[in-house]
Amino acid sequence: MAHQPATTKLPEEEPRVEIIDREEDIIAGFDCACNAFGNQVRDTLWMAMYPGWDTTEGRARAAAKLVEKWRNVTYDNQGNANTIFLKATVSDQGRPVVAGLAVWDQLSIVDGYGERPSDDQRILSDIKALYPDDEAEQRYLFQVLRSFVKRRVEVVKEKETSHPPAVMHLRSCSVDPAYQRRGIAVRLVQWGLDEARRRGGLEAITEASSMGRHVYSRLGFHGEGPDMEYEVDSEFLSRERPPNLFMRTGISQ
Repeated sequence: MAHQPATTKLPEEEPRVEIIDREEDIIAGFDCACNAFGNQVRDTLWMAMYPGWDTTEGRARAAAKLVEKWRNVTYDNQGNANTIFLKATVSDQGRPVVAGLAVWDQLSIVDGYGERPSDDQRILSDIKALYPDDEAEQRYLFQVLRSFVKRRVEVVKEKETSHPPAVMHLRSCSVDPAYQRRGIAVRLVQWGLDEARRRGGLEAITEASSMGRHVYSRLGFHGEGPDMEYEVDSEFLSRERPPNLFMRTGISQ
């Protein structure tokens, strides 16, 4: 029998992180989020915010809304985008594929320095659009999301007299389970931290899931207190809610 030469496994190509400039990459990135937050960890809050995410129609509808947000990004008084959609790409069988998505927001209550954080009116408006005929679900999600963003809004208000009076907020970071453990999340987060430093040493903040907080801790975020408490009516107490921890970096150097 002829000797078969041993095959050598080629090293994996390093993931690339770039600002998204194509609609198709927003849609592919949302698929990554569905696979991570939906199929993998079953994050009940995330799934509630994207009803029908596990159907073709529902996923397309949610992705279209994300594309609309991407198309309508605003800018601060220095010309910086207030919302940045990042993609991580890897090579899969010789072709580039989107393996992860992150969304960073510059937030401020001072005009010209970022997007204003969500208030009660905007939260309620978004929820009513998702559940127009379900008053109970509207009330539940409003209460959960108001609790979820509470500390974020407080910190943004505290920054009103800072220079610059803004923060960089990591709204979401997801990596398709098929490509996890390759340092993709680290790269998506580090990109935002570097950008926060470039924008004048902005502090970075996020609401960290149990899946992501170990990555954030490695990159300089620290938790502020225990996991957040969701203030909901007694009729909703039995519903499962995901653990989330408000984390922040302090001032970038």
